[in-house]
Amino acid sequence: MSTPIDTADEVLSGEAVAIDVQPLAFFMRALGALIDMIVGWVLFALFLWLRLWLLGLGVIDGSIDAILNITMLVVCFVVIPIVVETATHGRSLGKLAVGGRIVRLDGGAAGFRHAFIRALIGVLEIYMTFGAVAMLAGAFTARSQRLGDMVAGTYSQRVRTPKLVPLVPVMPPALAGWAEIADVARMPDRLARRISQFLQHAERMTPSARARIAHELVAATAEYVSPQPAAHPEDLLVAITVLRRERERRALVIADARAEKLTGRRVGV
Repeated sequence: MSTPIDTADEVLSGEAVAIDVQPLAFFMRALGALIDMIVGWVLFALFLWLRLWLLGLGVIDGSIDAILNITMLVVCFVVIPIVVETATHGRSLGKLAVGGRIVRLDGGAAGFRHAFIRALIGVLEIYMTFGAVAMLAGAFTARSQRLGDMVAGTYSQRVRTPKLVPLVPVMPPALAGWAEIADVARMPDRLARRISQFLQHAERMTPSARARIAHELVAATAEYVSPQPAAHPEDLLVAITVLRRERERRALVIADARAEKLTGRRVGV
């Protein structure tokens, strides 16, 4: 049975575990937007210098000067951001610098439509107001979304996370006595994968999601574990994992011993 998703900051993994997907912090989001703004204005300044140089050479005349100005504004502040976000799946230069990426609300990769909406509204809330509207909107939304994100259905996800250390579960001391008399039956593979995934990603979950999923997994193991101790849900899941690992190790040792015994008999024959 899949774990229900009832919080805004969770995404259901392939093993039916609700993983906390952390949005980029407001300050880092603002820093990334500032870097993108600076890049846009630098490009516009380069185009402006090129236009003045061409005017000085007489390559272009004043009759198309206004058209060139509008074209440069559209290219620097609309076209280039759309192309960059679409080609990199939401990773502009500023977002690369702060470790963020624009994704859909369901965690999927943003596409051209999302980049188009964000770029058009960004002209108003970022460049025409020098970021004031975007900062106000981001300060009062849970995922630091600006107006363009709210209309496009996107947000900035934090993708630069610490490297995970391989999980080696150890029997909690409080459950050592229980482990000597506990009987852990074979669980469905799906449930075992969910427990493993939860223990691996628990540190990256919000406290509410972490506690809720731990209680749900403990309840799901009730028919396979006897007796059920009065322990912290996460400690119990770790203890169950350790017992299952030891049981599987013993089964492998017994199987190897039987294989060696049969091989020895055949050689003797």
